[in-house]
Amino acid sequence: MVKVKICGITTLEDALTAIEAGADALGFVFYSASPRHVSTEQAADIIRKLPPFVQTVGLFVDEKMTVVNAIADHCRLDVIQLHGEETPAYCESVNRRVIKAFRVKDISTLDLLVPYHVSGYLLDAWSPDAHGGTGQVFNWDIAAEAVLGGRNIILAGGLTPDNITESIRKVHPYGVDVSSGVESAPGRKDAFKVRRFAELAKQAP
Repeated sequence: MVKVKICGITTLEDALTAIEAGADALGFVFYSASPRHVSTEQAADIIRKLPPFVQTVGLFVDEKMTVVNAIADHCRLDVIQLHGEETPAYCESVNRRVIKAFRVKDISTLDLLVPYHVSGYLLDAWSPDAHGGTGQVFNWDIAAEAVLGGRNIILAGGLTPDNITESIRKVHPYGVDVSSGVESAPGRKDAFKVRRFAELAKQAP
């Protein structure tokens, strides 16, 4: 069964809604340029109130290693997700499991995955203006090719309740990651969309 991550959590209410819907992981954005940015204290306060057995993921973009590890310790994050130009050596220095994100332009993007030995590889739509959360879809055939390589591929980019079943059927990823596709406004989740997305993702063949 595919794993579901709801990213861009900014409130305890949205976090609990996602968990009740069946989300396996919650994402907290520590990139200040994002409309879904949360402070260290905001994230820590939400995470302290979560039930057990839910993975918490911190998203960073080209942040100093000392800052990443300090926030991970303070918030008790389970996984770190990196959306910038972080090197393989950088990833290996993170004191948590790492998901490395790659913005897919074309099939040649898959060559970039080779030197990275991380827990998961997130494939997102390429954009010249943003490091993620654009709501844009990319060519899922490329993601399907990546899955054949035996890596834990997490599909992102423009996923919604309307296309999640098709995307999983086509790609067969380890997990799916959604943010803007289940929102009522940047940083605020739509409870109905969250529940529908998780339900369809878990039911997908």
